[in-house]
Amino acid sequence: MVRNGGADNTKDAPRIRTALGLHPQIAHERKGELPLFERLLPQVRYVGEIGLDGGPEYRRYWLDQEHVFTRVLSLCARVGGRVMSIHSRRASTQVLDALVTEPSAGIAILHWFSGTQRELARAVDLGCWFSVGPAMLAGDKGRALAAKMPRDRILTETDGPFAQVDGRAAWPWDANRAVEALSKIWSEPIDTVQRQLDGNLRRLSSQGVAGG
Repeated sequence: MVRNGGADNTKDAPRIRTALGLHPQIAHERKGELPLFERLLPQVRYVGEIGLDGGPEYRRYWLDQEHVFTRVLSLCARVGGRVMSIHSRRASTQVLDALVTEPSAGIAILHWFSGTQRELARAVDLGCWFSVGPAMLAGDKGRALAAKMPRDRILTETDGPFAQVDGRAAWPWDANRAVEALSKIWSEPIDTVQRQLDGNLRRLSSQGVAGG
């Protein structure tokens, strides 16, 4: 949402960062907003949620998704790179191919990654980060993938309000449940896991991408 002619109205909230996104599930409806996206991009350091969705209900909009995603990556590269939260449901290979095509787009954080183990290994080799939440880590596949992700490139998320926790929309503090799940996956105390995640976030925040 844009107010007062600008993309970022959180300057008085030091723990909140504005991200400029164009979700693949609505790319076909909002592709006309790409010029607005381009105009606002210099004002933010974070971009997301962007990406591709290969779910059957969105396949008919695939060309629109590709157009929007590749254009956003190109724009990010042009302005010196951004920290990007990327959606890749049933489209992991295509997302990774696009990242290879635009290596200067910035730091890719694969949100709720659900690809294969081979796709995960490729993402790791490409330097991708990963954000995991309680809904992802509730399933066997999600836990198995998280176990193979580099610990120094993992962040927590909730995916709220879309993800559900105990039958309700997830709230920001539900990210603590992801910490608890990672503690079990890593066989590490919760405070050790939290220190690792805090360090990851600080390192990500300090990495050199333009903007903001």
